[in-house]
Amino acid sequence: MVPTLENSPLFGVRHLQALLLFFNIVVVYICRLNVSVAVVAMTNANTTNPDFPEYDWNEQHKSYILSSFYWGYVFTQFPGGYLSRHYGAKITILIATLGSAVCSLITPLCVRLGGWPIFCAIRLLQGLFQGVIFPAIHDHLAKWSPLHERNLLGALSLSGTDCGTVIALASSGLIASSSIGWPGISYVSASVCLVWCVFWLVFGADNPPSSKFISPQECKYIETSLERNDGFHQQKIPVPWRAIFTSVPFLAFLVGRCAEAWGFTTLQAQIPSYMNGVLHMEIKKNGLFSALPYLTMWISLYVYLAIANFLTKGNILSLTAMRKTINTVSLWIPALLLIGIGFLDSSQQAWAIALMTLNVGINGGSTIGCTLNTIDLAPNHAGILMGLSNTIVNIVPILSPLLVGVIVTDKHNRTQWQIIFAIAAVIFFLGNLVYIIWGTSETQPWNASDFESESDLEKAAHKQTGTEATVKKEGIKEKQEAVESGNVVERTRL
Repeated sequence: MVPTLENSPLFGVRHLQALLLFFNIVVVYICRLNVSVAVVAMTNANTTNPDFPEYDWNEQHKSYILSSFYWGYVFTQFPGGYLSRHYGAKITILIATLGSAVCSLITPLCVRLGGWPIFCAIRLLQGLFQGVIFPAIHDHLAKWSPLHERNLLGALSLSGTDCGTVIALASSGLIASSSIGWPGISYVSASVCLVWCVFWLVFGADNPPSSKFISPQECKYIETSLERNDGFHQQKIPVPWRAIFTSVPFLAFLVGRCAEAWGFTTLQAQIPSYMNGVLHMEIKKNGLFSALPYLTMWISLYVYLAIANFLTKGNILSLTAMRKTINTVSLWIPALLLIGIGFLDSSQQAWAIALMTLNVGINGGSTIGCTLNTIDLAPNHAGILMGLSNTIVNIVPILSPLLVGVIVTDKHNRTQWQIIFAIAAVIFFLGNLVYIIWGTSETQPWNASDFESESDLEKAAHKQTGTEATVKKEGIKEKQEAVESGNVVERTRL
């Protein structure tokens, strides 16, 4: 009997893996984002606990510290997929999280010794470690997610980004004001990472057959759902690079993700600046306002998940149609709201906060609408696809602020900000349109484990066919020459 969802555990090891990935994203995001609060506490002790050292860093130094993480982060996205593929997601994620924890742990001591330059170096190193995590997570999800549970396990895991953001913004200020001061931010961040590493070491597994805790029924259910035979995980599947780079569905997915990243960067980084310059609101200094959009996004992701499961399990929409529908809602409605925000003035601050929160919340569906598409296209190469796409997508947050710097010469000029929001809205619209036309959730032929072999066989068959045609042609020519020769002999006899 083929195992089904009904006779597999209600809460199985596959759910445990997703839960571990969720908490992994939470702890590494705490390490990543707490620096924005830590830098304020380190340069203005009066706002937190004054019993700890204060540093005289200017705004340029702070910007170097805040951005240095991403200098390293963008360079290890692609290696993350490669490392996970060759050594397994378990060891890749473990080393990355452990390295991130060590970087946090040594930060207070190193900053006392080397000031802001050493802080930048530590953040860069931490970025290098964390850059491998998301490609490895996608590779891991692809091995553990049965086809009909892909949305559930994927959304559960990736919602850790919003949860981690909320916790980082809400807790860092409290820690800095406590008896352990701003160094406590680093120590707490390191501690939660190290605790997670212990659980991952015990319960994490690269694939269902290698887990010590999985039941035979659940293992067979997952492997059968993904059409994997015995010994599949021992195979070394070559990466079909040419097929990937010439795949229209993958390129459409890439355009969609870049468009989403551009719009979200505008939502995340520029709207608070607009509210400060045009609406005269200092939203960054209010922890509630800073965390509220991400809390909304976190909750909305589960709403999207319920809708996605209803649409697909009820056979109302195919997986492809569901992803495109949710992604359209997640990008096109925020595009309209962005334009609307640009027409608000200082007398409409409540509306501005409401629209910003609603905008970020609605945009949260792009995780289900587009991000999980790498697993749809090629489960066997999900880590590689995520590494490739994230390398390109993470360039967007570098480029979009540069455009703002060129266009917005006066932060109080609402017309200049309207141009920024209009550009983001157009990119939202066009990027999703490309995804609608050319995107798909159908598994691609180049996902097959023997795709390269099949290609070689096709070439060999083509070559053999060509050889046979040549031989046949030469045989016909020989017969023609023989006939002509015979005719000459007959004529000579006559």
